[in-house]
Amino acid sequence: MTVTALVSGGKDSVYAAYLADTQGWPVDELLTVHPADPDSLMYHTPNLELVALQATAWGKHHRAVPVPAATEASELETLSKALAGHSGPIVVGAIQSSFQWARVVRIGDAVGRRIYAPLWRKDPARVVREEIAAGLDIRLVHLAAEPLTADLLGHRMDAELVQELERRSRSVRAVNAAGEGGEYETLVVDAPFFRSRIVLDETDAIVTGSTARLAVRKAHLEPKRFREQGIVA
Repeated sequence: MTVTALVSGGKDSVYAAYLADTQGWPVDELLTVHPADPDSLMYHTPNLELVALQATAWGKHHRAVPVPAATEASELETLSKALAGHSGPIVVGAIQSSFQWARVVRIGDAVGRRIYAPLWRKDPARVVREEIAAGLDIRLVHLAAEPLTADLLGHRMDAELVQELERRSRSVRAVNAAGEGGEYETLVVDAPFFRSRIVLDETDAIVTGSTARLAVRKAHLEPKRFREQGIVA
């Protein structure tokens, strides 16, 4: 049996895989789908190549699968083929996106694998706070909503920043607290269960209209001292 976690490098997929590890479904592999469409509705796209570093830091096997064409049909066919041939559950980090949920469930049924979604239908603000409390070092790497200005790019998500995002959501325009509507995307650069942290050596801030993206050009793993390691219960 192989437990496969769909991991994009962002907070929700990493946290869901961690929860699976601690809730009786130890993850065997991190699977990353690389869409051909940079604006894919199905998949996270920023800095996907860094999932390989996350996997190494975590001691997990990593598998990357490219999508050959920029169509939804190609995206779903690629995922279906990547998940076929194993019997274990598929771990996903979906919280509220019915669009993604319906498609993953359909694929899971087709390949005969159950879906394990420990965050599904939880309150988004609660999920973000749980992720921060668990010790994840989460950076904002893509912003695509009016309240989320480019100056937030690259910032670490902490309790103070979450409060600021909620304030802007109330005063400017409502956004999903977890970014599930595409308002923002993230990158996890460290966690208590990582043996090393990801150091971002070279980055570019790309701002186009109301969209801002942090493109990581170069990064490396930096080993942590023993006392910095350990899993948060």
